[in-house]
Amino acid sequence: MKLKTETRNPKPRWLRKKLPSGPAYAQVQNLLAAHSLHTVCQEAKCPNQFECFSRRTATFMIMGSKCTRDCRFCAVAQGPDAPPDPDEARRVVRAARELGLRYAVLTSVTRDDLQDGGAGCFVRVIQELKAAIPNIKVEVLVPDFQGNEAALAGVAGAGPDVFNHNLETVPRLYGPARPQADYRRSLQVLSTVRENSPGLPLKSGLMLGLGETASEIKEVLQDLLQSGCSILTLGQYLQPTAGHLPVIRYLPPEEFKEWQQTAHDLGFHCAISGPFVRSSYQAESLLRQFKEQAGPPAAA
Repeated sequence: MKLKTETRNPKPRWLRKKLPSGPAYAQVQNLLAAHSLHTVCQEAKCPNQFECFSRRTATFMIMGSKCTRDCRFCAVAQGPDAPPDPDEARRVVRAARELGLRYAVLTSVTRDDLQDGGAGCFVRVIQELKAAIPNIKVEVLVPDFQGNEAALAGVAGAGPDVFNHNLETVPRLYGPARPQADYRRSLQVLSTVRENSPGLPLKSGLMLGLGETASEIKEVLQDLLQSGCSILTLGQYLQPTAGHLPVIRYLPPEEFKEWQQTAHDLGFHCAISGPFVRSSYQAESLLRQFKEQAGPPAAA
């Protein structure tokens, strides 16, 4: 299946968003530039970056700004990039400390050129953040590491508070949208972490509006639950440039609310669904909701 790359209809009124600004937004921009750090907020043209920067939050994107894969929905530049910077973990810690973060989200480009897919870089940043900033929570949003179980075990074992791996879309659309990814492999990423780190909250997300059907979405949600995922994000796909996959449909806000209720009815501990929702949106709040729903850990 091939989807044409063209600009579709203008965005509907509910996708028109006033852009916050002010000193906090500028401070975050300047701080990231000073430490030569990348964020997925900027590289992927996230519509929430103005809001999040204004709240002094950001999702750090490690291992460079270029990806070895060429997903047709993503604005991140294709690489490969240079070797990972061994000083990057220290710079992330400094930025997190200067921002006063209580909750840090780490993601990365996909680095299929590295033997471990970059898992060791995740481990270093997690460990240094935890060592340097008391009580900080760290969420990781990882690529699939080509299914490397040792890499997955290493990241999960480094002590993140949430482990996120996005399915992004339904299986039928992986060919046009994610040609170098594999739906079953992504599900196995979550299953592997569940088996090796059973107490670690698992999270995943989908973009809607690429032509998926309601029955396909529901099947994916059921697959996620069976893989151990308990935190879900659902958001509207927005075409970054005319060269990317077109938006087939803009879902109205009330339909996103219905999907959020469906997710809860199916058994997700917590879910957030809306046109502007992205993987890291209100991440700290979702973890708090998860803990409230899951209750205290069982006694050994």
